[in-house]
Amino acid sequence: MRKIECITRPFILDKVEEALSNIGVRGVRVSEVLGFGRSRGHTELYRTSERTIEFGPKLKIEIVVAEEIVDEVVEVIKQVASTFRTDQVPSTAT
Repeated sequence: MRKIECITRPFILDKVEEALSNIGVRGVRVSEVLGFGRSRGHTELYRTSERTIEFGPKLKIEIVVAEEIVDEVVEVIKQVASTFRTDQVPSTAT
């Protein structure tokens, strides 16, 4: 058995849940967490004053699966949970 963890944005959960269900995964644990990625340190206006947002809401998805389906589960999660856009490719990418 292997434990797989994924941190993603909340709006992705339904897609991940459906995709995992389609390949037969039944048990999933979801926790609310805080984190940051590329949007760290952005400024928002709140009641006429600006504030810097360091951490945003995220979901931590945990799944325990048989060794035989680990690669399939990881690939499905990567396909449906990625929020990376092609226009965000780092300049050091080859």
